[in-house]
Amino acid sequence: MRIGVVGTGTIASAMVDGIAADGHEITVSERGRKHAARLASAYSNVTVADNQTVIDNSDVVILGLMADVAPGIMNSLKFRPDQIVVSAMAGVKHDQLVKMVKPAKEATTAIPFPAIAKGGSPLLVFPRLSTVETLFDERNHIVNLSDEAKLDAYMAAQAVLSPIVKLLEETTNWLADRTGSRADAEQFLRALIGGSLMSQSSEDSNVFTAMLEELNTPGGFNAELRELFVEKGVMKTLHAGLAQLEDRLKAQED
Repeated sequence: MRIGVVGTGTIASAMVDGIAADGHEITVSERGRKHAARLASAYSNVTVADNQTVIDNSDVVILGLMADVAPGIMNSLKFRPDQIVVSAMAGVKHDQLVKMVKPAKEATTAIPFPAIAKGGSPLLVFPRLSTVETLFDERNHIVNLSDEAKLDAYMAAQAVLSPIVKLLEETTNWLADRTGSRADAEQFLRALIGGSLMSQSSEDSNVFTAMLEELNTPGGFNAELRELFVEKGVMKTLHAGLAQLEDRLKAQED
């Protein structure tokens, strides 16, 4: 395919890394010079151009702009009726996107995560678009969503990653203070978490419930720490935070 990228930031660059070896002709925008230069240097099929040239040279356009600056930039750009647009812009609603890229024939939102550079990333998509599956499905996990409210819920849920990483960082620091080696502490926790997840069957739709049952030995260390979290209101705070994020996303639709 002839693919263009407008807004060559971290996530858009990762998307290019993930598909560059598939033989596409890719043009990336100068907006994000550092990333654009790296991609052009790394892949012979990637070139750099201004925003309008990126669009002119492409049949599929990936938008990686920040939501707050997108309207100002997009107002000056012209799309063709035969083009397909894939937006990686969190916070831009579907109706807004369609207006921005008019008269492009199809437009969808596809929210990836950094792992898409090597494969294994979830990819949140609304509405479903076969082009996204052609480009990314082989190496990633595509989650096709039937309405924007579900996309909002998934976007709120993905924010749990940072708190989880923070818990792991704090535990690493705690363990390192007592053992004298941060490297060993981090390696231990990475192996513990990664190994526990990998040991679960990929066919099981209740992986976390199964893991909790395995870790639920009465009087065990895991159960004791989890119950302390519940007692201190950590789970209630989690639910309140997710609801707050979901409300924030819904408010953007109004």
